Amino acid sequence: MNKQFLLTWLVVFVVWMAGSFAVHGAWLNELYATLPNIMRTEEESAAMMHLMLLAHVVMAGAFVWIYQRGKEDKPWAQQGLRFGIAIALFAPIPTYTIYYVVQQLPGILAVKQAIGDSVVVIAVALVTAFLSRDRAAN
Repeated sequence: MNKQFLLTWLVVFVVWMAGSFAVHGAWLNELYATLPNIMRTEEESAAMMHLMLLAHVVMAGAFVWIYQRGKEDKPWAQQGLRFGIAIALFAPIPTYTIYYVVQQLPGILAVKQAIGDSVVVIAVALVTAFLSRDRAAN
């Protein structure tokens, strides 16, 4: 772990939290409100926010670690986009598909969750790639 890794981890955590809030706290909030038997109330969620923060700290650190170990000597934007798409195909798209299959969720919710979180991970990957680039080469 070096200074660049820690700085990238911090920035990725902030961007990911902001993106997750934009998707789940703003865009999908009204849709979640129609599912009171499945979703927690805002008060319950607020009481568990420390777990949400911890989860995003762990995800951000792992995300940066995986990216930095696998980056190649290629343009940062190309690598970030490729990594983001790979992560979207690996995590949000299949995860929300599985949730749709096993939970009684509206199909539009699963689609919007998958799209929203895919956009977030692609943006996070581009930020990660930009901050992890070889400044001498790019």
